[in-house]
Amino acid sequence: MTELVPILLALIALLTGVSLLAPLSERVRLPFAALLAGLGILLGLADVLLHLLGLGWPAGGRFAVIDNLFDGLRVIGLGADGYLYLFLPPLLFAAALEVDVRLLLDEVAAVLLLAVVAVAVSAGAIGFALYEASERGLVVCLLLGAIVATTDPAGVIAIFRDLGAPRRLTVLVAGESLFNDAAAIALFALLLTMLTLGLEPHPMAAATAFLIDFVGGLGLGFLLARLSCLLLAYLRDMPIAAITLSVALAYLAFILGENYLGVSGVVAVVTAGLVISVEGPLRISPGSWSHLAQTWQQLDFWATSLVFVLASMLGVQLLKDMTWNELGLLGVLVVAALAARALVLEGLFPLLVLTGLARPLGRKTRFVMLWGGLRGAATLVLALSVVDSPALSDEVRRFVGVLATGYVFFTLFVNGTTLRPLIGWLKLDRLSPTERALRDRVMALSGQAIRRQVAETAESYGFDSALADGLGPPDPPPGDALRVSPEQRLEVGLRTLANREKELYLQHFQDRSLSRGLVGRLVALADRLLDAVKIEGAEGYRRAGTRPVLLTGRLRFAPAVQRLTGWSTPLAEALADRFELLLAVQLVLRELESYNRQSLGPLLGNAVRDALAGLIEARRTAVDDALAAVDLQYPGFARALRRQYLARAALRLEESAYRHQLEESVIGREVFADLMADLERRRRALDRRPSLDLGLRLMEMVRRVPLFRQADTRGLAELGQMLRARLAYPGERIVARGATGRSMYFIASGAVEVHLDDRSVLLGPGEFFGELALLTRQPRNADVVASGYCHLLELEARDFRRLMRRHPGLRQQIERIASERRNGAPAPEPQPDIAS
Repeated sequence: MTELVPILLALIALLTGVSLLAPLSERVRLPFAALLAGLGILLGLADVLLHLLGLGWPAGGRFAVIDNLFDGLRVIGLGADGYLYLFLPPLLFAAALEVDVRLLLDEVAAVLLLAVVAVAVSAGAIGFALYEASERGLVVCLLLGAIVATTDPAGVIAIFRDLGAPRRLTVLVAGESLFNDAAAIALFALLLTMLTLGLEPHPMAAATAFLIDFVGGLGLGFLLARLSCLLLAYLRDMPIAAITLSVALAYLAFILGENYLGVSGVVAVVTAGLVISVEGPLRISPGSWSHLAQTWQQLDFWATSLVFVLASMLGVQLLKDMTWNELGLLGVLVVAALAARALVLEGLFPLLVLTGLARPLGRKTRFVMLWGGLRGAATLVLALSVVDSPALSDEVRRFVGVLATGYVFFTLFVNGTTLRPLIGWLKLDRLSPTERALRDRVMALSGQAIRRQVAETAESYGFDSALADGLGPPDPPPGDALRVSPEQRLEVGLRTLANREKELYLQHFQDRSLSRGLVGRLVALADRLLDAVKIEGAEGYRRAGTRPVLLTGRLRFAPAVQRLTGWSTPLAEALADRFELLLAVQLVLRELESYNRQSLGPLLGNAVRDALAGLIEARRTAVDDALAAVDLQYPGFARALRRQYLARAALRLEESAYRHQLEESVIGREVFADLMADLERRRRALDRRPSLDLGLRLMEMVRRVPLFRQADTRGLAELGQMLRARLAYPGERIVARGATGRSMYFIASGAVEVHLDDRSVLLGPGEFFGELALLTRQPRNADVVASGYCHLLELEARDFRRLMRRHPGLRQQIERIASERRNGAPAPEPQPDIAS
């Protein structure tokens, strides 16, 4: 029999066992990781028992398979590097794919601070505590501290789902756990190198090396992920190829970082996973992305299961000879880890709250976070790599293996099994009065309609109508189900609206009415709305709802690029993205108005319905105004984009009609396939957004200014060398009161509002402003703000003076108008009577 058969038998047995544990975990309501560890312990005890009793079966006998199975379990170990290189990349990459990066970016400062500082606090507290309590060196103790500083993100996230915490908090904890693992493993690699090479610890040198590893890993992971995204664009409808590329990316990032570039491969894997989680859905089809995500969930399941079972089996071998001294050191480790976690939650986190980097946490929630710091597969992988490392002494390997494995078992079998009862004891798993009232109201409204439908179903089946009596939802408890405050009902309505808004965006994406590049931003917007409601109520909803109207950093940066370089493409893309986003929000807000009237009104009452309608209307008004500014300046683009939306809706209706005809057997599958191929071709053509022409062609803008219309060809050429085309966005302050005047501006199209001391005046196409500061060499005396998108011609002070010298007639006209403005008298037509 080949030597491979026992290993295959062991793998088959392990995979079968862990598959059966998944439903068992749901039934007994215990953490899946705890059951995995329990399976490993049982297998380890069985192996020990077989050795002690000398049991065995003859080769070729009926029960020889049992001997072969345990032989395979004994030799399945991969060695120190095997555990790191085989299991760490899929564990970290899969965890990164689950993080909502767009929401994480809002918390990046708090996440990085918590992750890096928490690792340092935890590793330091555990390391120094064990150094004082044991005979091991400081580097060995710090190494163990870094190993157990890694956390289990899945366990932490599950806690907050049970608590119903804001999604923002879930993202914060998930991101902190992920980067916590990356930082802890990077620190582990640094300390392991120092230990194996016999180097003395130097704090500054170690901190510098850690920083280089961490930042280098960030850069490597980002670069590899961006290159992979370029390749993913060619694999849009090839899920198997896309999955293969993602697996190669995870392992390549780890291997290049650890073996060739001298940076943290762990951080590179995490960064690559985060980039793919953002860019992947935009590069491949929704179906391909769904396959990719499911495959990584499967890989994570296999890796986690095998690590837990194999490590637990090894733990039995290590812990069976555990001494009282080692048990005492394990107690020191547990106390030090809890103290370090408490220091972070009670000391560091409040500082973040005071600085505005994080929202406050309730005392009960902080206590659950403290007790819920479960350790998982990453901790066991690092411990196994040390236990199987031939470069370390037997004493060090046993010290790390016994304490790390024992601590993981403690968190799983003590913390993990008592976590759910703890949440119940703290009453964090119960519905609030508002939620109970909402539940009862839903039951009351639904019961009558459902009972009527059940009776109709019985009649259609030809059953006795008496059989339908009593079927349907039970009657709610007596009393007014809405006996809660109007503020609480309003909060329920706002939460429901935010969730419904997210569902509508995803539904439009599935219908292919929204582009892949847009849906992620819109879903993140809905998530922010929900978090704002949970934290600040109606005011939070109102504030977060204005976010789409605000100009993004990209839209503020792109005009600066255009002014400095003359390159208009980034600005055109930013404006087109903004218009498409505003149009999508406008359409969904219209749907929310109908949803509020038809669904929330009967559920929450007319007063809440009207309040919700007012909040939706305020958002719609702001979006309508922002869209009107684009419509006014770029009507052709606005019309083309709206037509594209209608065309996508037409294709969706066409596909629905074809599918209905197929189901009714009007057409066969061959005809249906041909129709769908033609439909897909037209749909791909609609994926290309209409181009936006900014209209910043200099000479056309010059000719639109009345002052320059009489200029000859030579004069126009001279003006073209002096003037610069510029686009101002709505609300942009072009001129600031008190600033030094360096330019004047001519309005080619659009309008600006000039805010003087006693009044505000609107300037339109053909007019100019900013000349007074250049003529008088005094500071600006007014603020000038763009009323909409404006095409401006900017003339700098040096060119202004040269133009005045060469064109006396133009100089006289500008000076006359400036004099009229300075004196407050009406300016002659067509110029306004204002100062600039």
